[in-house]
Amino acid sequence: MLARREHSRAEIGRRLGPRAESAGQLEAVLDALAEQGLLSDERFAASLARRRAERYGAARLAHEMQQHGLDPSIANPLIAEARASERERALEAWSKRFGTAAASLSEKARQYRFLAQRGFSAETVNWVLREAAARAPEAPEGS
Repeated sequence: MLARREHSRAEIGRRLGPRAESAGQLEAVLDALAEQGLLSDERFAASLARRRAERYGAARLAHEMQQHGLDPSIANPLIAEARASERERALEAWSKRFGTAAASLSEKARQYRFLAQRGFSAETVNWVLREAAARAPEAPEGS
């Protein structure tokens, strides 16, 4: 399992739990893996942030880190880093998916939902939609 990708301690614990004879044995195995450098929550958190940050917002990243049982002292700096670049990442995700400003309210709502479901904050989503509208070429007069 550890050769394919990084895993959190909690994730490995859940997977190995049914095979362990006791909770003490499971903790001993997890401690041994950590001592050997094969299991690291810090590495896992950095890997998760790298993989998810391109497509998802800070809220989604925070939720995933919480689901994986990561300590807030490990997760919070990575989440703060993601928040710092959230506007640029949201604009990039919007550009890949849509590329043009919404022409109707229903299309605007669709674009809003797309970004919100990926964990971008409401403030960021509104900024992206305003930015897209501002960048849109003006329609020629008389048409």
